[in-house]
Amino acid sequence: MVSRNVRRVVTGHDEAGKAIVLSDGAPPHVTRPDHQPGLAFHEIWHTDQCPAPVTAHESEPTDRYRDTAPPPRGTIIRIVDIPPEGQEGPGFDKETARQLFENVGLGENAEHTIPGRHPLMHRTESIDYGIVLEGQIVLLLDEDEVVLEQGDLVVQRGTIHAWTNRTDQIARMLFVLADGAFDPDLRNRFEGHDLRLKQAHGLA
Repeated sequence: MVSRNVRRVVTGHDEAGKAIVLSDGAPPHVTRPDHQPGLAFHEIWHTDQCPAPVTAHESEPTDRYRDTAPPPRGTIIRIVDIPPEGQEGPGFDKETARQLFENVGLGENAEHTIPGRHPLMHRTESIDYGIVLEGQIVLLLDEDEVVLEQGDLVVQRGTIHAWTNRTDQIARMLFVLADGAFDPDLRNRFEGHDLRLKQAHGLA
């Protein structure tokens, strides 16, 4: 099962200031991890300043940065294709999950895995907007589950979460991530939350 390509159009300006198309085609960086056929991360664009400088021409930003979370004071837009995983989630172990997290700049999230829960539970210090473009996906939180259909939108506010596809078709999602900063009180709550989880499962 292979997800289809995404078309990306990037605009800019010529020497006279006229609006032009700089590029039109598939984004140059699409990651298709070997561990899960059909999984694909289409890196569309990112910014690393706020306000973002708007120039006539722009070097390819996805050449410079492809971590999951946005860069400081930056944003990311990507499309993710999530293949069917069955009712129990993907069938790989915690060590595979750890390697995956490290490969996408989220190594510390390997410690958030809840035994019996999805192996890719993670948290980023960002505000994320997730839109279901095609198919159906399930959002997993600590205990809550939300079934999302085409056209539904999630505002993800730094929560620990995972996405799982329990259907027999690839689900396609659009994500826009904006860099954020955890409130000190919320960060303290995370520490207590994570410690209680480890203690409950004999990991601390």
